Amino acid sequence: MTKYLFALFFIFFGNTHNLFAYWKAEIIRRDKFSLHRLLREKKTRERNYLFWWRLANEMFINGGKFTKKAARKINIRLLNEYGCDLGLGLEIGKGLTIFHHTGIVVTSTAIIGEKFTIRQNTTIGRSQSDNDDDKLIIGDNVDIGAHTFILGSNFKIGDNVKIGAMSFVMDSIPSDCTYITKKESRLIKYTK
Repeated sequence: MTKYLFALFFIFFGNTHNLFAYWKAEIIRRDKFSLHRLLREKKTRERNYLFWWRLANEMFINGGKFTKKAARKINIRLLNEYGCDLGLGLEIGKGLTIFHHTGIVVTSTAIIGEKFTIRQNTTIGRSQSDNDDDKLIIGDNVDIGAHTFILGSNFKIGDNVKIGAMSFVMDSIPSDCTYITKKESRLIKYTK
């Protein structure tokens, strides 16, 4: 119960500029902020997750000790309810779309651009040998298919990339292409 009090306190008195921009883009889906529309639209399963995760993530990034603790509790509740584990502290631009939350795991060390789409049973993680300062950078307008595994850090996935279902990614992918993994090989198809 206290986690919700901290959430309300953060909404009214915390650094919420980014939070309202995320809510406008992902839940309200209009340029103008409307509390009525926010509360109405968050009733859908997909948007309810985004509402609470964005709130918890902003509380974790911009809050104090007790606010971060409340954010962790909200994130654990989301993990238990949706089966989706987006790490707190993760940087994702506006326009996040999640189709079927089940089995999604994203490390908090990734930096992801705007209009990012991810599907079920996808993992974006790091190996144990990666340094804490190394970041995986994913550009704008990236669409990741189901059952995809992206492992490592210190490489980049460009803008306007589509990664096919059941792909395995360990290296950089240039912008404006489609990436798929076939048996024993990787194929990059340029779309321009």
